[in-house]
Amino acid sequence: MSADSPIPFTSILDRFDSNLWAFHILVPEAVSKIFLDQGNARVVCTLNDTLSFQCALMPKGEGVYFININKKIRDELKLKLGMQVQASLVRDDSTYGLPMPEELRELLELDEEGDRLFHALTPGKQRNLLYIAGQPKTSDKRIERALVLVEHLKANGGKIDFKQLYHDLKANK
Repeated sequence: MSADSPIPFTSILDRFDSNLWAFHILVPEAVSKIFLDQGNARVVCTLNDTLSFQCALMPKGEGVYFININKKIRDELKLKLGMQVQASLVRDDSTYGLPMPEELRELLELDEEGDRLFHALTPGKQRNLLYIAGQPKTSDKRIERALVLVEHLKANGGKIDFKQLYHDLKANK
């Protein structure tokens, strides 16, 4: 089997007893092995043939992997703890592992220093900023977020101080 075509499986929505991770589905070892053996921890997951999202195979330990299922996804699919879920995974070929908000893309095209600093970040930190930039529902708010993120990178020499960044984002509301 190849990670390039959807690999289906059935799982149960479960919850960790942890402050770090909460709702998740376990990925069968045979399925996770296909992706990990090909060097792909980033996948596109489709649940109940309805909703697709980019995510990572997260290690639980002892060769077991899981996928986080956030509140937005649970609400949209009306998922409850213990429910059976039909899932399929395919390798994520995207550049960043998350969608690049158009507002941030345009800003980076205009701001050479911001673009250089953003692309010097590790892929995980880039995804953090993409997630933050893409959260607001309105384009105006996404523009404001993009500006704050790029200015933060410039002010900190390309480093992210998450405590300061969240303070900057709150101050800009």
